[in-house]
Amino acid sequence: MNKLYKRTLITSALPYANGPIHIGHLAGVYVPADIYARYLRLKGEEVLFVGGSDEHGVPIALKAKAEGITPQDVVDKFHHIIKESFEAFGITFDIYSRTTSAIHCQTASDFFRKLYEKGEFIEKTSEQYYDEEASQFLADRYIVGECPHCHNTRAYGDQCEVCGTSLSPLDLINPKSVISGSVPILKETKHWYLPLDKHEPWLKKWILEDHKEWKANVYGQCKSWLDMGLQPRAVSRDLDWGVPVPVEGAEGKVLYVWFDAPIGYISNTIEYAPDDWEKWWKDKDSKIVHFIGKDNIVFHCIVFPAMLKADGSYVLPDNVPANEFLNLEGDKISTSRNWAVWLHEYLQDFPGKQDVLRYVLTANAPETKDNDFTWKDFQARNNNELVAILGNFINRAMVLTWKYFEGTVPPCGDLDDYDRQTFSEFSETKLAVEGYLDNYRFRDALKEAMNLARIGNKYLADTEPWKLAKTDMKRTATILNLSLQITANLSIVFEPFLPFSSEKIKKLINKTGLKWEQLGRLDLLPEGHHLSQPELLFEKIEDDAIETQVQKLLATKKSNELSNYQANPQKENIAFEDFLKLDIRTGKVLDCQKVPKADKLLQFSIDDGMGGRTIVSGIAQYYRPEDLIGKNVCFIANLEPRMLKGIASQGMILSAENVDGKLVVITPLSEVLAGSEVK
Repeated sequence: MNKLYKRTLITSALPYANGPIHIGHLAGVYVPADIYARYLRLKGEEVLFVGGSDEHGVPIALKAKAEGITPQDVVDKFHHIIKESFEAFGITFDIYSRTTSAIHCQTASDFFRKLYEKGEFIEKTSEQYYDEEASQFLADRYIVGECPHCHNTRAYGDQCEVCGTSLSPLDLINPKSVISGSVPILKETKHWYLPLDKHEPWLKKWILEDHKEWKANVYGQCKSWLDMGLQPRAVSRDLDWGVPVPVEGAEGKVLYVWFDAPIGYISNTIEYAPDDWEKWWKDKDSKIVHFIGKDNIVFHCIVFPAMLKADGSYVLPDNVPANEFLNLEGDKISTSRNWAVWLHEYLQDFPGKQDVLRYVLTANAPETKDNDFTWKDFQARNNNELVAILGNFINRAMVLTWKYFEGTVPPCGDLDDYDRQTFSEFSETKLAVEGYLDNYRFRDALKEAMNLARIGNKYLADTEPWKLAKTDMKRTATILNLSLQITANLSIVFEPFLPFSSEKIKKLINKTGLKWEQLGRLDLLPEGHHLSQPELLFEKIEDDAIETQVQKLLATKKSNELSNYQANPQKENIAFEDFLKLDIRTGKVLDCQKVPKADKLLQFSIDDGMGGRTIVSGIAQYYRPEDLIGKNVCFIANLEPRMLKGIASQGMILSAENVDGKLVVITPLSEVLAGSEVK
């Protein structure tokens, strides 16, 4: 919708305070939100950028129990780590608070109470698992059992983390309580539900008809949910960690974290502006924009608006520009598997390079589909774009000015046709950047901003002022004046994207206070204005730094494979007499070669102590034939011969399957005679 607003409230998804922040969070939510907030501020608009930590819910309670500490200890630790990471990366929250604050607990309680008193909830009784030993109902994550799909024996009541299947506690085979280890029973419990089906008619019109301008991924996911039909959703649960349900008969119950968390946007606004917070949430001239990841689309486009509508005094969000997910080196980012690039670790490994990561994550942002972060791409974008284009142009303009004009802005003479053509392109690019930013297309906006640096590079390369300086200082002065004007413009256009680098550019040109409205002007630096000494904006990232990061991830992957390995289920018991029927012997490999037209097969000539035999084995992808010659192996001697690729295989060589799927040949620890029986 194209309504003009007086102010803009920007919210970003509340990160869950049971671990630090990784690059997926930054790319999906916080860098885009910060770019937008910085852009609006540069335009002189009234903006409030709200954030905070989501500190309630089952995973935090589980983590606390596992570590023998309180949930408050957990969230205190990670809230500060998260907040410091955001500050280090220049995320300009006006307030970053938390959902364990007294203001939030009061705000969430008041919000629930108002809806309760208006009759906006329905009460339902259902059966849930109950731990008799611990005397408490069990949340889904407090229940483990065997997955009915892959038979992982450690699946949770909401999801199997081995096969990824979503589950309910009743799906589990042999469920047990995480708290006591006992077998839970089913017991009735009462909860309050928000009847989303009641809100379905107006939600359909508001989203499907009034907000067709929303991003396709957001609109599509909302339409899918609305087409399926909305169902009542519980707003309370049986737990001792969270905001207590503020009604009689609700002892031992807290607000469900999905209901509690978005109210954090409101409570944080109240904390920041206690006297006039309502103008941001209840004034129709306020524009509300939620920046989130795709896993939160339904909550921010359907559930939270339904909560606001049920209250009746709030305005609804204007846009929810959700991003898709960022993968890491071809694999889904996972905090539980430590498959991530953690921001606090990045700051240690790449000090002073916050803008490099901001640039790469924006240039490769998962705006319309899942994208992949790789360390090689990170290196290439830094070296080939930030260093070779943006940094190179600014350094050349500065160095040449110091060389020929002692670091002062030279006079600008008459412009020729090429000068005018260059700045015509410059003006067009400015309009393109604005159009993309206004429509939350940050990746395209950054690309256009970098095009301004490309225009500058081309201008210097084509005009060659270092050559003109020998014969025409007047023209040289004009070229360098215009190059410095481009540099000043670059400090403006990159401020939303690369705030630290923008600040460095401003120090280099000795100019502050530039606003967005000045972008595109050629008089930002007056004649005679003194510049600071040239310094490089960016530096190349060498191969060894990237290799260190790659090896760190490979070590993590190997560790995960070992820790997540589960042996195949034991086969049915057999009688001892059946085992005795197997004739397992040792033999020496006399010759070994690949079987033609069979990538997996090796043909062995075995000294079996009984005249010799041929065995074909499917281990070619794990061994070179020459490495096996002369080795002692174990084999089953009394299998019926079997034809494989025209070769009669007279037995089976024994191998073990490793955690990574590799087959390892079983060999005796000491030298034994060929044909010795294995007992």
